[in-house]
Amino acid sequence: MLSPQCQKLINDLRSCRDTVEVSRIHGYMVKTGLDKDDFAVSKLLAFSSVLDIRYASSIFEHVSNTNLFMFNTMIRGYSISDEPERAFSVFNQLRAKGLTLDRFSFITTLKSCSRELCVSIGEGLHGIALRSGFMVFTDLRNALIHFYCVCGKISDARKVFDEMPQSVDAVTFSTLMNGYLQVSKKALALDLFRIMRKSEVVVNVSTLLSFLSAISDLGDLSGAESAHVLCIKIGLDLDLHLITALIGMYGKTGGISSARRIFDCAIRKDVVTWNCMIDQYAKTGLLEECVWLLRQMKYEKMKPNSSTFVGLLSSCAYSEAAFVGRTVADLLEEERIALDAILGTALVDMYAKVGLLEKAVEIFNRMKDKDVKSWTAMISGYGAHGLAREAVTLFNKMEEENCKVRPNEITFLVVLNACSHGGLVMEGIRCFKRMVEAYSFTPKVEHYGCVVDLLGRAGQLEEAYELIRNLPITSDSTAWRALLAACRVYGNADLGESVMMRLAEMGETHPADAILLAGTHAVAGNPEKSLDNELNKGRKEAGYSAIEIE
Repeated sequence: MLSPQCQKLINDLRSCRDTVEVSRIHGYMVKTGLDKDDFAVSKLLAFSSVLDIRYASSIFEHVSNTNLFMFNTMIRGYSISDEPERAFSVFNQLRAKGLTLDRFSFITTLKSCSRELCVSIGEGLHGIALRSGFMVFTDLRNALIHFYCVCGKISDARKVFDEMPQSVDAVTFSTLMNGYLQVSKKALALDLFRIMRKSEVVVNVSTLLSFLSAISDLGDLSGAESAHVLCIKIGLDLDLHLITALIGMYGKTGGISSARRIFDCAIRKDVVTWNCMIDQYAKTGLLEECVWLLRQMKYEKMKPNSSTFVGLLSSCAYSEAAFVGRTVADLLEEERIALDAILGTALVDMYAKVGLLEKAVEIFNRMKDKDVKSWTAMISGYGAHGLAREAVTLFNKMEEENCKVRPNEITFLVVLNACSHGGLVMEGIRCFKRMVEAYSFTPKVEHYGCVVDLLGRAGQLEEAYELIRNLPITSDSTAWRALLAACRVYGNADLGESVMMRLAEMGETHPADAILLAGTHAVAGNPEKSLDNELNKGRKEAGYSAIEIE
C-alpha cells in the first residue's frame, strides 16, 4: 500500500511537462528526505528519463543503492533517446553489479542495438539470453526477431521464429513479415501470413497491414480483391488504417475504381486517407480527379497538408501538365500551406519542368528553409532551360559557408549536365575536381559520361579518351558510347575505331555503335566505310515499315 506522500509524488510527476518541473519535485524530495526512499527515487528516474535522459543520468549517478528497476529504467531511457548507444554501458554496469537480470533488461538493450545496427552486441545479448533461460518469453523473442530484421539478417530472424512454434503471437508474425518486406521477399511474407491463418493466432490490424503491403508490392489485383474480402470477413474493414492501406493496394494493383469505391464508402476519413486517394490518382495520371478531390476537401472542411500536394506536383512535372500544376499552386495559396523544403522543392521542380522558370525562381527565392534537394532542383531547372552559367552560379552560391547545405552526388550530376549542354568546359572540369577532391565522392559512370560528353562537345576527344581509359569503372559502356558519338561529330575515325575495339573487348557492342562508326567515317571522308557502303555489303540490313490495306 502506497503512503499518501508517495502517491502525491507520483501524481505530481505525471503532471510534469519539462525538466524544470521535475527538478522542483526533485528538490522537494531532497528537502523532505524522500531522496533516500528507493521507491520514490525509482519513480523520479522513470518520469525524468522520458523527458530528459541526461537529467535522469545525473540522478542515477548519485544513487547509492541502485536496483534492477533503476537500471532497466536508464536502459529504456537511453533506448528512446538521441544517444541509444549509452544503453550498452548501463547494461554492462548492471551485469557487473551482479544483480539478477530480467527479460526487460534484454528487450530495452536490444532496442538500442536495433537503432544503432549493432549486430555483434545484439548477437552477444542473444547468447546471454539463451544461457540465462530467458528465451521462453515471447516478447523477448519478438525483440530479437525485430533486431535481426532491422540489421538485414532475415535468415537469423527466421531461425528465432522457427524455434518458438508454440509461443508466437500476432506481433511475432507482423515483425517477421515486415522483415521480409524490407528485403523485398514478398512471397515469403505471404507464405508466413498463410501459416498464421492456419494457426490459432488471431489476425490483427498490424498483420493485415503487412499482408496488404505484400499484395501491393506484388501487383496482384486478384490477390488484392481476396485480401479485401478477408478484411471484411474478419470485421476490421472499418479501421481507418486498413481503409487507407486498401486504397493504396488497389491503386498499386491497377484497381483504381475499386480504390475510389472504398474511399467514397468510408464513414470517416482523415487527411492521410485523402492524401492516399489523391496520390493514387496522381500516379495513375488522372490529374483532373486529383484537383476535384482537393476542391472536395475544401468543401468538407478537411485541412490539407504539404503531403497532400507533393505527389500531385511531382506528377504534374512528370506529365508536363502546366494547367493542373498552376491550379494546384493556386489551391496552395488559398489554403495558406506553409512552404517547407519538401513542398517548395516540388513546386520548383514542377514549374521548371512545365516551362515556367520565372515562377520556379520566385518560389525558390521565397523558401526560407532549403535543403540539398531544393538547390538541386533549381540548378537542374536552369540547366534544362539552357542557362548553364546561371546553374553554375547558383551552385557556387550553394557552396558558400553561410549556406550550410552540402551538395550530393545528384547535385554534381545536374551541374555537370548543365555544363555539358552549355559548353562550359573549364567550369565542368572544376566541378568534377571539387566533387572528388573537396567532397571525397567517388564518381559514378553517369558523372564520367557527362564529363566525356562535355569534352567531346568541345572537341577535346583525346582528353576524353584518356579520362575513360583511367576510369576505376572498366566494365561500363556508357562513357565509351558518349565518346563514340563525339567522334562522329568531329569525324575522328581513328579514335572511333579504337573505341569500337574497346566496346568489343568488353562484350558491350550494340547495332547502333556500327551506325555511329559508319557515320564517323562518312564525316571523315572515308566513303568505303560509310553507312551506305556497309548496307550495300550486306553487313547491315536496312529497316523498313509496312501497313496492311483491307
